[in-house]
Amino acid sequence: MEKYILDEARLKSVEENYKRVLSSVKEAAVKAGRDENSVRLMCVTKTVEPPYINRALELGADLIGENRVQEYLGKRDELKLDGVERHLIGHLQTNKVKQIAGEVDMIESVSSVKLAKEISKVCTAKGITASCLAEVNIGKEESKSGIYIEQLHETLCEIAELPGIKIKGLMTIPPICDEAQARRYFAEVRAAFDSIGSSISNVEMKILSMGMSGDYEAAIAEGSNIVRVGTAIFGARKYF
Repeated sequence: MEKYILDEARLKSVEENYKRVLSSVKEAAVKAGRDENSVRLMCVTKTVEPPYINRALELGADLIGENRVQEYLGKRDELKLDGVERHLIGHLQTNKVKQIAGEVDMIESVSSVKLAKEISKVCTAKGITASCLAEVNIGKEESKSGIYIEQLHETLCEIAELPGIKIKGLMTIPPICDEAQARRYFAEVRAAFDSIGSSISNVEMKILSMGMSGDYEAAIAEGSNIVRVGTAIFGARKYF
């Protein structure tokens, strides 16, 4: 007996949505004067059952993002992950670092020196180095974790001294706002990304993860090279 009751209409919808979003991402890159393959499409799999994720993977998706440690670990074995890059994109609690370190290819949500120190400690003990992005709280929202942009350079300098962790870029989620304001937020993070560049030893500014289902075109226009798309591919999230 199958664990999931497959919805064939939803499988078809995922297929159509994935192709449409991928085409839209490529078009937005070209419109921004960039190569159509310069922006990677991440399929965000929060609350999505494995059969629907696997349909996107069968179509060529090669990057997935999961928000929760336990959810990812619980469904990982049912996913067709050969050749697929896996990112943790949700808030990471320090007490969950041991469970996820080494189990994903990148942690996108390094939101504090405290968290970075825990990742460093766990990874050093495991003899590995975690590739990470620094999460920027661009709207200074109390409800969100992340580093304020004014503190970013100083914070990255501190993280850069830690073994077992390598910062490879920035991630941000702007406040809910209109497209014009979203572009201003994205532009501010892009400016920080450019200004830091390779100026801090052991820190690389290669990945700029900005934009989700509702604003990825604006993010691409401002320089994002990873967009994180869930509902526009898989439909509205199911909460159990």
